[in-house]
Amino acid sequence: MTWQVYHVILRLRSPLHIGYRKVGNVQRTRPYVTGRALWGALTMRLTRDNPPQGTLATDSCAYQKIGDQVHQQLAFTYFYPALQSGNDYQVVWPWENETLFRRRFLSSYQSTALAYPQHAAAEGMLHEVEYISPHMLDTGQPVYLKGYIFAKTGCTLAWQSALERLHIGGERGYGWGSMASKVRPINDKYLFDNSITCDVNGDRPKIRVPAGGRLLAHTRAANLSLNGNLEPLVGREWGSNGGAGQHIAFNGVCFSPGSVVAEEQCFTVTEFGVWEA
Repeated sequence: MTWQVYHVILRLRSPLHIGYRKVGNVQRTRPYVTGRALWGALTMRLTRDNPPQGTLATDSCAYQKIGDQVHQQLAFTYFYPALQSGNDYQVVWPWENETLFRRRFLSSYQSTALAYPQHAAAEGMLHEVEYISPHMLDTGQPVYLKGYIFAKTGCTLAWQSALERLHIGGERGYGWGSMASKVRPINDKYLFDNSITCDVNGDRPKIRVPAGGRLLAHTRAANLSLNGNLEPLVGREWGSNGGAGQHIAFNGVCFSPGSVVAEEQCFTVTEFGVWEA
């Protein structure tokens, strides 16, 4: 069973918030798009475009069916901010210079609820949402997201057309997370900076990272010795007994993207783009 690799560039058309954690009244964003966020956005778009026969796009069972098909027929890397350089796109890794990265790519939006008839800020309602800016904060250059999608041979999902009208992440009700896409198939085994290679001839795609290389996705920590941060990978999903966000899914304890590999390792790309040794 084989997979076709597609080089995907997403152009940010509005602020992008990928939920991370809350510090005080600030809701932090991750500096990249996780596989879970991409899976959720594709599932939503595909279900609304063409719900399974006998279901409606408002039925949670329809989202579950399409979500399972996305797991089975597609796999993907995480997507990272990139800048256009000629005909190519160069990723700006958030861990190489975190302070500079935050100053150039990240900003925030503040808002509060008002108390009437005082016309004053309601107590305890001030909040701030951090986001990846659609334009560089210092030069004004457009910001892109670069990553790869693996489609199984015989894939029946109209995922490429779905990418053209994709909204990813939080605050979508305010128009955030809007994307434009460029997709092209590649036959090269090299991904990102040419130090990472992929093997697409198995049941799931595999990615090989050289000694001293960095993880580019959350990676399950079992039986691994790496230099990096650990975090539990938790997310909200549709639940048949409660609707949107009512089911808390725990995907294990993982090393965070950016962790350093001591020896060459081969990883399998599993559901939500999570790697497993």
